[in-house]
Amino acid sequence: MTQNDESRPLATARDVRETLGDMDDATLSAILELRPTIADIEEASVWLSGDRDVFGAGAPLKDVAGEIVSLLSVDDEEGAPRIP
Repeated sequence: MTQNDESRPLATARDVRETLGDMDDATLSAILELRPTIADIEEASVWLSGDRDVFGAGAPLKDVAGEIVSLLSVDDEEGAPRIP
């Protein structure tokens, strides 16, 4: 496990797949290039599962977790987030 500048553990490829589900290698690489923490991928997972109330009504997802959601949503023709 590696760590980012804030001493929070960075997510590994295994962490990403276990939390967000199976994905193609290109998407996995794009997510890992963001250098997400485990908290970032967990936050994205909660958002993708439809539990947006955790973040407040109408509040947009920001930062790395938001970028992860965007990456996982881009493949969907109808624009709905992918649910792991």
